[in-house]
Order: sequence, then structure tokens, then C-alpha cells
Amino acid sequence: MIEFIIGGILVILAIVIVLWFVSIYNKYYRLKNASEATLGQIKVAMKKRLDMIDQLLGSVKSYAEFEKSTLESVTKMRASVGSAGPGDLNAIEAGSRSVLGRLFAVMENYPDLKTSQTVKDLMDSIKGLEDEIARHRYTFNNISQQFNTMLQTIPSNIVGNMIGMIKLEYLEFQDENLEKAPKIEF
Repeated sequence: MIEFIIGGILVILAIVIVLWFVSIYNKYYRLKNASEATLGQIKVAMKKRLDMIDQLLGSVKSYAEFEKSTLESVTKMRASVGSAGPGDLNAIEAGSRSVLGRLFAVMENYPDLKTSQTVKDLMDSIKGLEDEIARHRYTFNNISQQFNTMLQTIPSNIVGNMIGMIKLEYLEFQDENLEKAPKIEF
């Protein structure tokens, strides 16, 4: 009789351990999939922003001769967004902010450019995308924090190490020359 009780306890304990493992395993993959989805949303928003910068460049170049390298730079950044990882997105973010900064400098020299409806509409759209990118970045970093905390705390780190999970990289989007979002209002 005692053997059946001990056997029953061991079976129940084994079931609890398996269910715990499956629960932790599923949480890791939910967080991993959420981070990938959010990263995809950031890429879409960054691509949209670069497209709008390209359109803005088209509007501005009729007022001022803009560097050919700037146009090539924007085209290169747009092409690289799709295959970029978190570290690459940090570099693309810095590059696009640099282009925006140069655009604003050109626009300051041409006051009548600021009154152009096309430019106003593009600037409003870029501001909206800046906010969208910031929200997605915040979400991505929160998901990364949850994932990394699980990976570094007991007992979930045991499951994480068993299934080969690695720490997620945070999105920082900082440029040493531009510590804040570019000012888009006139």
C-alpha cells in the first residue's frame, strides 16, 4: 500500500515538473515571438520614416542643392532596414536622425519652404512616426527585460539554458550628437 502512495506521489510530482517546464518553455517563446513582432513593427515604421525623408528631400532639393551622398545614404538605410537586427537598427536610427538634422538646417535657410503644405504634411507624418517608433521601442525593451530576467533568475534560467535561449539585445537609438528627438515643429 505504501508503495502505491509513494508511486502516486512520484507520478504527481513528475506531472507537476513537466507542466512547470512546459509553462516556462511556452512563456519564453511567447516573449521571443512578441519581441520579433515588435521589432518587425519598428522596422516598418523606420522604413516609412525613411520613405518620408526621401519625399521630404524631393521637396527640399528644389529650394537647395542637397548632397548626392545624403540621397544615397537614405536609399542605403531603406534597403537595410528589412534585414537589420537590434544593433543594426540602432545605427540606422542614428543615420536617419542625422539626415533629419541636416534637412532641418537647410529648411531654416529657406523660410518659404516651411509654409509649403507638402512639407508641413510630411513633417507631421514624420512626427507621428517618431512617436510610433518610440512606443514600439519601449514595448520591445520591456519584452526584452522580461525575457532577460527570466533567463537570469532561478528556476526559469534552468529551462532557458536547456533550450538554448540567449539574452535579447535592447534598442537604445542614441547618437552622441543628438540626445533627443529632432524638433519637427516650426
